[in-house]
Amino acid sequence: MAFVLVPLSVPVFAQTSGPPPAQEHQHHMPAGVNAPTWTFMQDGIVFGMFNHQGGARGGDEFKVPNWWMGMLSRDVGKSKLTFTSMLSLDAATVGKRGYREIFQSGEAVDGQPLIDRQHPHDVFMQLSAVWRTPLTERTGLTLAGGPVGEPALGPVAFMHRASAAENPMAPLGHHVFDSTHIAFGVVTAAVDYGPFVVEGSIFNGREPNENRSNFDFGALDSMSGRVWFKPNDKWEFQVSSGHLVDPEELEPGNVTRTTASGSWFSKSDADFTAVTVGWGINAAHGTTRQALVGEVTRRQGANAIFSRVEGRQLETAVLLTGRVSSCPSVVHCIGIDEQRSDAVAAVTFGGTRDLIAWRGFEGALGAQATVYGVPDALKSTHGSHPVSFQLFFRVRTPAPMGRMWNMRMSQPTAGHDMAGTSGMK
Repeated sequence: MAFVLVPLSVPVFAQTSGPPPAQEHQHHMPAGVNAPTWTFMQDGIVFGMFNHQGGARGGDEFKVPNWWMGMLSRDVGKSKLTFTSMLSLDAATVGKRGYREIFQSGEAVDGQPLIDRQHPHDVFMQLSAVWRTPLTERTGLTLAGGPVGEPALGPVAFMHRASAAENPMAPLGHHVFDSTHIAFGVVTAAVDYGPFVVEGSIFNGREPNENRSNFDFGALDSMSGRVWFKPNDKWEFQVSSGHLVDPEELEPGNVTRTTASGSWFSKSDADFTAVTVGWGINAAHGTTRQALVGEVTRRQGANAIFSRVEGRQLETAVLLTGRVSSCPSVVHCIGIDEQRSDAVAAVTFGGTRDLIAWRGFEGALGAQATVYGVPDALKSTHGSHPVSFQLFFRVRTPAPMGRMWNMRMSQPTAGHDMAGTSGMK
């Protein structure tokens, strides 16, 4: 993706849909009927979720994570202009401190690190404009920018990956892979040629603050680059790296983030199978921390099954104390090195069953459970064998042009068919 946060899902540029736009979202007008000047596309999801997190740091709660995205586009000569917006009511339905998720960390509330919880998303997750134009028969240029968007860094954000389409929880590695999907200020340029897309971004690298309804603008002092390779209409790979200037509210200092991922998506009518595997590393504050994730979702008819397997090197001192130490030496103050990284593993299995279809809305009942491999240093605080589970009802909004899965801003210009392999016409 690049600049548009999460999904741009129009026939040709989106960040969150599935197969090539021209293949999945192309509309055929009857003879003699002119295509509309503007094309509108939308997608959205609401999870009504009972969330049980195991262990001493866990608990029970009911939360409602959600997001909606709209995209308006039109052809301008041989080029295409698109405006995108993405909104969330998480601040009201999930709350200031987000939802419980043991071993999760990232961002801050009331001057303290947010730990064992996943933060809510901002009301304005994306407000951007994208201009795509062909340069040659196989080469296209994309320019994107806006007050809220995402830079060219990391895989498709977890909310829009088809491999995570039925999972209401954020991955534990969110702040290693795709926490920059909401950046308040981004400019991106991308060039596509056959199966390759090369992107570069400058952006505001600071994480959003706890006020989720405002705009946290800052200098465009961070930068990133990403290369995508799509050998055919099912496989897609990316490698990216970014230099983030002072992204964390409580720990001044820069972060270098590098990621690599591969995904496979096969669709037949409403049925699909999607797989994503990713690796990422943050180099910051004198240490490095890595994360791995593997996801798969299989949908057939009214049923879907899914799984997520992940491992992450944790900020052990922060999880133990609930604070970023101001001691000259944390070893001296609390008996543990602030740079210590202990690894946690988590395995999730779940499924959904569609129950309601009404005027384009889709309702499903779902459940999932997660078991953990806990490092010795955290067994006293999180337990030796915690088990978490969620029961949820999922509602998707009408999306007559298709779901916004796996698409991004850097989707090749219309007519560029990945060296003849993508099926674009």
